[in-house]
Amino acid sequence: MALESATVPRHFLWFVLGYHLIVVAACNEPIYVQLIEEFCLSKFKFDMEGIGQKLWCDWKETVDSYGELTNCTLLIAEKLEWYWPNQVVDEFFVAIHKHYFKNCALTGRSLRDPPYNILCPFIVIPILVTLLMTALVVWRSKRNEGIV
Repeated sequence: MALESATVPRHFLWFVLGYHLIVVAACNEPIYVQLIEEFCLSKFKFDMEGIGQKLWCDWKETVDSYGELTNCTLLIAEKLEWYWPNQVVDEFFVAIHKHYFKNCALTGRSLRDPPYNILCPFIVIPILVTLLMTALVVWRSKRNEGIV
């Protein structure tokens, strides 16, 4: 009885693994690549051209298009009964990043100077402190009281 109960989980495990291997092998990779390029990539290219190359690194501008691209690849994988994410999707997104986001900062924000109301105190305060300290040293050196 103990031997039979040990073989049932083992047979079930082989059944589950075999099913997943069949599903993975059954997916036609060229069709998946063609579908994501035809439906997902064409829409993403259109959206990115509408945004303009100067704003590609601005996450606020690209987040919607990028989310739609991700969802599109997911929906096509589900319709084809293929796992997602997969190696094809990984390579697809690496190519997207190399083309559209290669010059972006790691944080995803475009680099620019801070606003003047933030920048000015960081410039003015050290200058004023330097002038004040210089005046204090000169004033203190001219006083001879208490110096032996």
